[in-house]
Parts: sequence; structure tokens; C-alpha cells
Amino acid sequence: MPDEIIDVWMQQPNERFMTQPWLESLLRWTDMERVTPPLPATLGAMDQAGVRVGLLAAWHGPHGVLISNDEVAEVVGKHPDRFAGVATVDLTDPVGAVREIRRCVRELGFVAVRVVPWLWNLPPNDRRYYPVYVACVEEDVPFCTQIGHTGPLCPSEPGRPIPYLDEVLLDFPQLVVVGGHVGFPWMAEVLSLARKYPNFYVDTSAYALHRLPPELVEFMRGRGRTRVLFGSNYPMVTPAQCLNRLDDLGLGAEARELFLGGNARRVFSLPV
Repeated sequence: MPDEIIDVWMQQPNERFMTQPWLESLLRWTDMERVTPPLPATLGAMDQAGVRVGLLAAWHGPHGVLISNDEVAEVVGKHPDRFAGVATVDLTDPVGAVREIRRCVRELGFVAVRVVPWLWNLPPNDRRYYPVYVACVEEDVPFCTQIGHTGPLCPSEPGRPIPYLDEVLLDFPQLVVVGGHVGFPWMAEVLSLARKYPNFYVDTSAYALHRLPPELVEFMRGRGRTRVLFGSNYPMVTPAQCLNRLDDLGLGAEARELFLGGNARRVFSLPV
């Protein structure tokens, strides 16, 4: 039986997103052209890797909307069996952010909220995030974020897990947090949080699996098999590129199924 793969970190970029100057370093590292992939190309990339469902993220930064929630909803509406929406918000408008999360979850059917700290240069314990966390708890959706160093040439400090996420998880014990992009170089901090908090998860987006830190792979094989989710960061990295050497991880059958799809179905309350 083939693996049921869920990719928890994808984008369907528009021209506005693809023209951002901070993409330059990512394009250089990945040999990706600064072109907007059409939706059929995205579906083709998913099919090539056997990805059944992709979580598409909206993006909002301090200078405005990059990929709007409604743009994501439009794509999800065209292929509801292949995509689920991840909302974003404007941190400078706390009341509007709460209302937008409610709208995205209740009316658009979105399954999570994501804010990328380096884009704002604000760590996740900043007061401007706190209304977002309350809304996520009230709407029963995970808060997704980026941990670790940044690909764009921006400060990495907002992605450091301790003390920033540590304080958030203490202040909001009911909040489910998914830290994307692995968290390197602070792997000891990442794994200490994963062991300390049952509602903290890690996704492997932006990494080819054979380049994952060894300590994370060891965690995935054992007690951490319920805590790590697959993600690609498409289109910067395709799912096929990430999964190319999946067998090298040495995961058992249960750990493999949970990593590729089972954990995501549970954490994001996706249909079986």
C-alpha cells in the first residue's frame, strides 16, 4: 500500500510573492528561477512525489499582504481534495487578526494559522502575537511558525526556540504549535521543547530528508515518532527533492506512516 503523504508547508505563490527581494538568497541556493509556478505545475509536483494533500499558506508581512487568505481559499476551493488552507494575519492589527482567524476557520475552513517571525523580525513571545494565540486556542487550530536560521538574509534570532517559544508554550498550555524548517542550529533546544511540551511539533520543511540533523532523525525513530511532520516548502524545494532518500532515515513502518501523514492528519484534524 503506498504511503499517504501530507505536505504541511507549501505555497501557491503569486507574482507579488515571487518579486520579494528577500527571495534572492533562496533562489541562489536552490537554483530556482524567479517565476510564478502555475497551479497545474504545483499539482504535478505533488503527484510526482505521491503527496495526497498539501497545506497552502497565506503570507502577510509588515509591509502588507503577499499571498492573501482569500487567494489561498480560491485555490483550495478549486481542489478541496488536494489542499487545505493555512491563514495568516497582520500582527499590527490585533482585533482585525482575531476576526480574520475566526473568518478563515469558520467560513473558509482553514486548518491552521501561520506567522513567520523573521519576516516581522519579532520573536513569537512578542506581545503582538498573543491575541493570535488566544484566537487559535478558541478556534482549536494549530499555530504554525518558523524555527531555526533563515534562508533569506534576515536576522535568525526570532527563530530561536529558547527563550521565545518556551515562554509561549508556558503561557498557552492549550496552544498547539508546529515549528517548521527543523530549527537548526538550535537542535538541542528544539528537542528539549518537544520533550517538555506535548503540544509542540516539528516539521521538516526546507530540508531534503538526507540532510536532516542526526539527532532529529533519532528522535523520529523512537519516542518522537508522533511529533515530527513532513513538509517541503514548495516551490522553493519540491516534495520529490525532499523525499528522494526517504528510506535512508531507517524509520519503522509506524514511524514512517506517522511522519508522512498520520501526524498531520491528527494535528490539523484533517479528514482520514
